[in-house]
Amino acid sequence: MYDAIYQLKPERLWFYFGEILKIPRPSKKEDRIIAWLKDFGKKYQLETLSDEVGNLVIRKPGTPGYENAPWVCLQGHVDMVCEKDSDIAHDFDHDPIEAYIDDGWIKAKGTTLGADNGIAVAAMLALLEAKDIAHGPIECLFTIDEETGLTGAFGLDPGLLKSRILLNLDSEDDGEFFIGCAGGRDTVIELPIEKETVPKGYVSLRMQVSGLLGGHSGDDIHKGRGNANKILNRYLWETAGKFGIRVASFEGGNLRNAISREAAGIFLVPDDKLSHLEEFTTEFTKSLKYEFRVTETGLKIELEKCQAPDFILNKATQDKLLNSVYACPHGVIAWSQDIPNFVETSTNLASVKMIDGFFRIATSQRSSVESAKDDVCNMVAAAFSLTGARITQSDGYPGWVPNPHSKVMELSVSTWESLFGQKPVVRAIHAGLECGLIGDKYPGMDMISYGPTIRNPHSPSEKLEIATVEKFWAFTLDILKKIASS
Repeated sequence: MYDAIYQLKPERLWFYFGEILKIPRPSKKEDRIIAWLKDFGKKYQLETLSDEVGNLVIRKPGTPGYENAPWVCLQGHVDMVCEKDSDIAHDFDHDPIEAYIDDGWIKAKGTTLGADNGIAVAAMLALLEAKDIAHGPIECLFTIDEETGLTGAFGLDPGLLKSRILLNLDSEDDGEFFIGCAGGRDTVIELPIEKETVPKGYVSLRMQVSGLLGGHSGDDIHKGRGNANKILNRYLWETAGKFGIRVASFEGGNLRNAISREAAGIFLVPDDKLSHLEEFTTEFTKSLKYEFRVTETGLKIELEKCQAPDFILNKATQDKLLNSVYACPHGVIAWSQDIPNFVETSTNLASVKMIDGFFRIATSQRSSVESAKDDVCNMVAAAFSLTGARITQSDGYPGWVPNPHSKVMELSVSTWESLFGQKPVVRAIHAGLECGLIGDKYPGMDMISYGPTIRNPHSPSEKLEIATVEKFWAFTLDILKKIASS
């Protein structure tokens, strides 16, 4: 499975990427890869340190002639988003990622690939291992739990790093450098479930929404993609009003930073209204396919009879759920007034789950403007405030304010142009990066973020463009040499 990947160039980078694919590393379960990295440091007799939360630093001295150059930190996170298609049997806690090459891209079979951010880890290991690459003193920072809470960056020991220059390797667009990012917060709702017995004279049905692209709730939020939770809720809300359906269950989405791709609900419809509901469903499906005719060509809306549920929601719970989820905003809230075509503020209705007698509704908000971030958090909370639900909001994480006078940015631009004959794009990103938190821990840190092209991260459609990895590697080696020589 990995032989073809191991033959790609640069060989040692791809070797380590293949090895990383074999190591389960869900967020908050990074023990195995951290232990593997510690063994790597020991094998190559490199100084290896960790802090209290579990972040790891491996240091390597400068090569001859560059021993006294400034320290540079290369940084990426070891965890990955664990998303899979519903028909794929894959255990992220135990199974390796099944990767393959397809027309110039690395993909995974029905799961996320983990190139976000496994490709950074692979690059750092190849660099630490190498004996023929010129560079000053470097330290590679491997952070934990970036994807589900930025725990590693939040808990980073302020005394762990020697560097005052940081190369974050967690961006996903070849030829683009990022010098700023949005901050974010989470809003989680717990709506109590009140039940009723299943009435007679009803037909039990299951509605499933699937085939959506999903994607990263920061990078992809502006692309007009469907949200399975919103589509399912829309269907249930409309059929409740038209046909008096009674909802038994609602489950959709998974991770707070991924746009929901699949959702399913079980409900009852009166016997004498079944044929009318089926006709409505046909028209509803036709309408939704037209709405998403450009962005979601794979959209599926499927209705089938099913076994009767053990209970249904009482009418009050059903109304609270369907009305509040319908009212909850999702998508772009505001575009930047300073940067053309840049999302300033957004929110993601990530998941709806039935857990321990509650509907647990997870959402995430992002903005590059702090007051706007607070405002959209309030907007989401307000949608649920009249239901009696418990609403909790995280403290969130700060954005990364762009530094137009960054020396590492200026050097990176000139380096890219000399290597590839074209100017890179320099911009901010709506997604969250660990740079904001690292910058808080290390004031004055000169930072830039870059990486090879990854498409559809946080979804089973995630793919890594092979040709851009070679450019990513060449740039990393050249910028390290130029920093050491400057």
